[in-house]
Amino acid sequence: MPVVVVESPAKAKTINKYLGPNYTVLASYGHVRDLPPKNGSVAPDDDFAMTWEIGADSRKHVAAIAEALKTDDALILATDPDREGEAISWHLREALTKRRSIKKTTDVKRVTFNAITKTAVTEAMKNPRDIDAPLVEAYLARRALDYLVGFNLSPVLWRKLPGARSAGRVQSVCLRLIVEREMEIEAFRPREYWQVKAQLATPRGQTFEARLVTLAGKKLDKYDLENATQAEMAVQAVSSRALQVASVEAKPGSRNPSAPFMTSTLQQEASRKFGMGARQTMSAAQRLYEAGHITYMRTDGIDMAPEAVMAARDAIKERYGDSYVPKSPRMYKNKAKNAQEAHECIRPTDMRKDAAALRLTDADQRKLYDLIWKRTLACQMEAARLERTTVEIESDDRQVGLRATGQVVLFDGFLKVYEEGRDEPVEDDDKRLPQISQGDKAPFAKDAPLAGAYAKATGKDDEVVEAAAPNGMMRHEAAVLAENGAVLATQSHTQPPPRYTEATLVKRMEELGIGRPSTYASIVTTIQEREYVRKDQNRLIPEDKGRIVTIFLLNFFKRYVEYDFTAALEDELDEVSAGKEDYKELLGKFWRDFSAAIAETSDLRIAEVLDVLDDALAPQLYPPREDGTDPRTCPLCGQGSLHLKTSRSGGFVGCSRYPECRYTRPIGGDAAESEDRVLGVDENGEEISLRTGRFGPYVQRGEVSEENKKPDRASLPKGWQADQMTLEKALTLLSLPRIVGMHPEGGEVKANFGRFGPYIFHQAPDEPKGVYANLKDPQDVFEIGMNRAVELLAAKRANPGGRGRAAAKPLKELGEHPEGGGAVSILDGRYGPYVKWEKVNATIPDGTAPEDVTMDIAMGLLAEKAKKGGKKKAAPKKAAAKKPAAKKPAAKKTATKKTATKKSAGSTKSDAAE
Repeated sequence: MPVVVVESPAKAKTINKYLGPNYTVLASYGHVRDLPPKNGSVAPDDDFAMTWEIGADSRKHVAAIAEALKTDDALILATDPDREGEAISWHLREALTKRRSIKKTTDVKRVTFNAITKTAVTEAMKNPRDIDAPLVEAYLARRALDYLVGFNLSPVLWRKLPGARSAGRVQSVCLRLIVEREMEIEAFRPREYWQVKAQLATPRGQTFEARLVTLAGKKLDKYDLENATQAEMAVQAVSSRALQVASVEAKPGSRNPSAPFMTSTLQQEASRKFGMGARQTMSAAQRLYEAGHITYMRTDGIDMAPEAVMAARDAIKERYGDSYVPKSPRMYKNKAKNAQEAHECIRPTDMRKDAAALRLTDADQRKLYDLIWKRTLACQMEAARLERTTVEIESDDRQVGLRATGQVVLFDGFLKVYEEGRDEPVEDDDKRLPQISQGDKAPFAKDAPLAGAYAKATGKDDEVVEAAAPNGMMRHEAAVLAENGAVLATQSHTQPPPRYTEATLVKRMEELGIGRPSTYASIVTTIQEREYVRKDQNRLIPEDKGRIVTIFLLNFFKRYVEYDFTAALEDELDEVSAGKEDYKELLGKFWRDFSAAIAETSDLRIAEVLDVLDDALAPQLYPPREDGTDPRTCPLCGQGSLHLKTSRSGGFVGCSRYPECRYTRPIGGDAAESEDRVLGVDENGEEISLRTGRFGPYVQRGEVSEENKKPDRASLPKGWQADQMTLEKALTLLSLPRIVGMHPEGGEVKANFGRFGPYIFHQAPDEPKGVYANLKDPQDVFEIGMNRAVELLAAKRANPGGRGRAAAKPLKELGEHPEGGGAVSILDGRYGPYVKWEKVNATIPDGTAPEDVTMDIAMGLLAEKAKKGGKKKAAPKKAAAKKPAAKKPAAKKTATKKTATKKSAGSTKSDAAE
């Protein structure tokens, strides 16, 4: 009975159903071996020999496979059909050979399938092959490169830049993209320009909008109207002339559907449409793949199998009719130089099943499957047929020209199913125009139709504008409205380039040739986990720590964060996977130059590094001040000079007179806009000042001196604005902790601010430790009374894990669980409503109202949560299963032949850490 090995138990469970009892299907749970995280795991002096070790969690899985091979002399390695999957198969073969579980008589074969369907799996079993050596060598080269960069460059960062976490071969280049975009935004200077539009009417009384394109007989460029005065003159020129339609041109057009998804485009679209991060997208896609719903999701291929194309056409015909099926199938070809694994696109395995038919309970999986299904069907549908109309309007003297554009969808085609999202908004040209003919008069629309737009641009009351417009031209710093109310000029400013989202970052990396499909999610996630970048409203913003690391690398290791160099190295690695280049020669070329660059920085002192970085960042750190004074002069003491400094929390700007002057501000701060100031003096004559530190604004009593090395300080609570700070507020903060009163059981009750917000504290005489209870409102620190404080502390003591709250009351009772064991109810938690049964808490997906949750829906959510490890009661069973296995080999042998049924949250095979 052959032993089949896949990565995850979920995948094993699905495949076991297709293969039946004649196969033993086991899971490796991802990679079984890796390089030990210590020096010497890759030995450049020993022809780049690599030392591997089996992870502690993987030993039992390897042992289970070895046990199964004692009676089954055939091993089928059925891991994923990409470089990582090939590497897992190679690792398994090497590890099992070392254990002598693979003998000379053992038949070892490799099979791959692009989808976990019965047809794909059984067909793969008929066509086994050997492990692809070039693909494994490409993996070895990438793993060695990542190790050599990480374990040689990261220590340099630790020594030279306190607080820096680590550096990686591709993640550092990705970080550079984000940092350089932020610097572009900071250096951007907006440019003013004005646009003029008019509301015109047709002879039949219908209205339409046109924009000014010609003035004084000359075509207008974007920046020709630079200020309000020029805009007012343009408005007068338009409103004082009679206009007529010079030409009407209607052009037929069409829009073709986008290609089916590959990894990068799926991540981009999931981010645009649902705000899903790259890791979240890949996790949901992994589970869809393992359940057999979609094809393999790590791919840079956009081609589709012929049978899938025909299935899509049949589904389109069945759902939407013959008119939506093109005469011939649409074929898509890969644009990538080397589509490394030559996979299919990401598509449903059954085109007839939409998201509703699958009845998916997980919200992410449901949304993602719906997206993939719609995109796949759309890519094989008829093009949308459009009519684009352009109307040119001129004055009699041809000094003024306006243009109106519109678009009509004559046949929706693929748009009936799906339309690709856009990263940034574009000018709307989808307006439908009324019937217009050449030679028609184009009078201005009546009753001040643009007054509302003027009111919106200026903030003025709409009714006032409508009343005032006919009596004279309305002018505002942001808009100009003609006296007839039908010609409007509005002010605009050029915008800086937008910050990257995860979607646009992946798109940019793909354009530059940096990274590969299997690496995008891990790269973007890693730079966030290392606190080099934060995500705010779906935009990626570099932290000070990330900015300093990037500037350091650009100054001391510039070649290794260059886009061209990184892309060229990716191409060489692709050559290795194609069997055209020796991977050890590639490693040798890289290591010679890289080791020399590492050696050059070994003697650098931290002060020297900071001087270089301070000069490189000077335009951002010390922008010119309006009063012309030296931007490096400390704004607090007026004597010291500002300089870049580092700490474990990252970089900051500080005064050279430290510790006499403790002025600091973040790298992103502006000295000219600093809010540091003296608020007054206390009753003892000590100065109370407001200051800005690395962790935000704070107040301080007095100055640092030999007698007072640590003056009283207090950070501003959440919601307190630095510009609204007064002496009274500062003294209130510095007086904390506040004594609320004496507790009935003895001991003081105190209120204060801590790391996790406002709280009250009490320690009874017989308690070894006190009790903390969180407060919701920062103002409660100053206002809470004894009655409420005692009540909160009592609730906290009664429910130690509940953060001071009493047990939550159910929003809805669903009844007893069908399997027994207690009631199923819906509660409102810190992170939203959830279903609770015994010790299993399952979050209700976004978009589902608690009152709409039925017992069936709740059962699905609880089952999914339990499979992910949410049911703690399952733990004893697992422990009990191990005990007899140790005593009775026969029982253990039997266990190995069963497919693991515990579904993983996604394959534990990690994306290549680049």
